[in-house]
Amino acid sequence: MEFKTKEEFESKIKRVIVSEEEIRAAIAEAGRYIDGIFDGSPILLVSILKGSFVFLADLARAVSVPCEIGFMAAKSYYEGTQSSGVVRITMDLERDISNCHVVIVEDIIDTGRTLSDVVKLLKSRGPLSLRVVTLLDKPSRRIVPFEADMSLFTIPDLFVIGYGLDYGEYFRNIPYIAEFGE
Repeated sequence: MEFKTKEEFESKIKRVIVSEEEIRAAIAEAGRYIDGIFDGSPILLVSILKGSFVFLADLARAVSVPCEIGFMAAKSYYEGTQSSGVVRITMDLERDISNCHVVIVEDIIDTGRTLSDVVKLLKSRGPLSLRVVTLLDKPSRRIVPFEADMSLFTIPDLFVIGYGLDYGEYFRNIPYIAEFGE
C-alpha cells in the first residue's frame, strides 16, 4: 500500500481507540509494576519487532530498575489484516539469558500464537524469570491459550494501527491507537 497524499493516508484512520494520554498514563503504571516486581534487580526488556519498538522505548524510560534492551522479530502477518497462522522467528536474541530476569514487551496479543512460541523458546533458555507485558490484548481472537502478566488495554476484535502497529508498514508513527478503515 502506498499513499499519494497525506489526506489519503489520514482517510484510513477510522477512529481513535486509545488516546495518547491514556497510553502515557498506562505506561507509567506499567513502569511502577515492573519496578515493584524486580525491586532494583537488573532486567532485560525484549521487544518483539517491529510493532513494539515505540512501546519499548517509552516503557524503558518508565522503569527505574537497571535494564538492558534486546530485540527479537517474529512474523505472523504479511501485508494484510489477518494472521497467516504461521509464526516465524526472523531475528533472535544474541545473548545468553540464563542469568537474566526477562520481560517480553509486546505490542498486541491476538491469536496468541506468536507470543506462545516466543515464550516457549525463551523459557527453554532458562532465564531467572520471564514475564510478558503487552500494550494491547484482543482476547476474543485467542486461538492459543495465553495470558500476559500485564495488559495495558483490552480491545475488541478490530484491526488497529498506530503507536508502532502498522498496516503495510505505514501508521507506526501515529501517537495513539486507532481502528484502521479500509
